[in-house]
Amino acid sequence: MEKVYLDNAATTQVRSSVIHKMQEALTQLYGNPSSTHSFGRSAKTVVESARKTIAKYMNAHPSEIIFTSGGTEADNMILRSAVRDLGVTTLITSKIEHHAVLHTAQDLARQEGIHLRFVDLDEWGDPKLSHLEELLKENDAKKLVSLMHVNNEIGNKIAIAEICGLCKDHDAFFHSDTVQSIGHYPWDVQEIPVDFLTAAAHKFHGPKGTGFAFIRKNSGLRPLISGGAQERGFRAGTESFHNIVGLEEAFTSAYDNLEKEQSYVTGLKKYFLENIQKEIPGVRFNGHSADLEKSIYTLVSVRLPIDSQKAMLLLFHLDIKGIACSKGSACQSGNDMGSHVLSEILPEEELKKPSLRFSFSKYNTEKELDYAIQVLKEFIAD
Repeated sequence: MEKVYLDNAATTQVRSSVIHKMQEALTQLYGNPSSTHSFGRSAKTVVESARKTIAKYMNAHPSEIIFTSGGTEADNMILRSAVRDLGVTTLITSKIEHHAVLHTAQDLARQEGIHLRFVDLDEWGDPKLSHLEELLKENDAKKLVSLMHVNNEIGNKIAIAEICGLCKDHDAFFHSDTVQSIGHYPWDVQEIPVDFLTAAAHKFHGPKGTGFAFIRKNSGLRPLISGGAQERGFRAGTESFHNIVGLEEAFTSAYDNLEKEQSYVTGLKKYFLENIQKEIPGVRFNGHSADLEKSIYTLVSVRLPIDSQKAMLLLFHLDIKGIACSKGSACQSGNDMGSHVLSEILPEEELKKPSLRFSFSKYNTEKELDYAIQVLKEFIAD
């Protein structure tokens, strides 16, 4: 049986070089980075080197990079600390954010009484900048805008430079969940002066359980987790040293090979779009995922011409055939509520049709895409 992994937006295969670096760290550099002896100093040097490396690629200061357990922790840290420490009383976001942001925002509205506002979306799922500007002008309350750079279900890229400009013009903080885009696009935090962003290593061929937050220097945020002085005092707890080593290797490999790998994966997406439309004429695409300019090159969200009864067996059938893809985001697996993203942008009749997210990486091939499309075609025709 073929085994085809097309769920790279959920997580990615770890690079062999990352595994090698992590094994080396676990066997040779096992000191606690907070210890003052030579074992600890060696580990501390490696952690700080990783911080400097990431900062250099992003044109940031090393002190602005805070290692976390991943994107969810980083999002929570920033949103909750902004309300507690920066006087934020209004949080502006959208209804198609990742739940790490959406649920945190809803919690803050319930628990802290912040004013939660949602920016209107157009029919494709893009935030309406005119409405965002209206919300920013609404009153003099201190505001935080949180909008993800690349949507994890439909792949849309927001106009991040324009949004950043609007926030600066109206003295609002801007946070972007960049988990789907870090490692896939170059980032310069001086050119696009976001206040905060977040990343997760496992989205760009690194290990799970590690990521980082970019928190602009002198932002005023204080630690969310208290204890020791790790992470410049911002995040207490012994650093996940081997994961940070893996994160650095995955990050540098992603950017050192960015042009070549981006070109290859873009080619896969073009091939998939062309062939699925040829083999399944009734297929439709969600959001901008079929637009190579307006969506990320790693992801396509398709809507298939199948009735809701037959659709119940679709993912099971694909799994039996060895094909891994996703109904929505991996965080919603097993949830019968359906996609909160698609619910916001599709009419009721279209929501009844099954939608699948196929996401690609450097490890995929055209032959694998042919197989996946053929399995879909046979299932629909049966």
